[in-house]
Amino acid sequence: MSTEKKTSSYRLRMLTTTAMLGAMAGLLMLIEIPLGFIAPSFYKIDLSEVPVMIGTFAFGPIQGIVIELIKILVKLILKGTSTGFVGEIANFVIGVAMVIPAGIIYKHRKTKKHAVIGMAISTVVMAVVGVFLNAYVMIPMYTKFMPIEQIVEAGKAIIAWVKDTFTFCLFCVLPFNLIKGVIVSLIVAIIYKPLSRLIHKGI
Repeated sequence: MSTEKKTSSYRLRMLTTTAMLGAMAGLLMLIEIPLGFIAPSFYKIDLSEVPVMIGTFAFGPIQGIVIELIKILVKLILKGTSTGFVGEIANFVIGVAMVIPAGIIYKHRKTKKHAVIGMAISTVVMAVVGVFLNAYVMIPMYTKFMPIEQIVEAGKAIIAWVKDTFTFCLFCVLPFNLIKGVIVSLIVAIIYKPLSRLIHKGI
């Protein structure tokens, strides 16, 4: 096969796999589980970042962002929004914050060690971004649907240290995203290698 045909075949495989992973992530986004021991029930964990991270490792951080966007669009088509797009925007931004560091690190050196390092750093980055994003953008936007006092009280009922918006994000949102990042990272660490062989063979 000529170099031109190989390049064309790779691009087609990348596009089709990106679409498939985005659709899969969108479906997984519909399956939400609350972590009531750490955050109020309106914060729900999903595993939609697993296909996104797989695509990021397979094709790079830019494709990871594309998969993240497809995921949100698929979710909106299938279910719409119940938060005036606040939840979807937060999910996209926090998802991008997770895939970019891991994608850059793994693209630089494609070893299991660097994949694990990348996901560990990404989990921390995502969690920190989540704190400031929620505190200064998302929660103020979400007050159209729920008063800020009610949000803070919901957090305080779980974690006594919650006193205001920022401490809510520090003691509820931060550990919530850390738990999500660890779960996603563990799943990806287990399944990526066998899936990567299938992806690069032309799925």
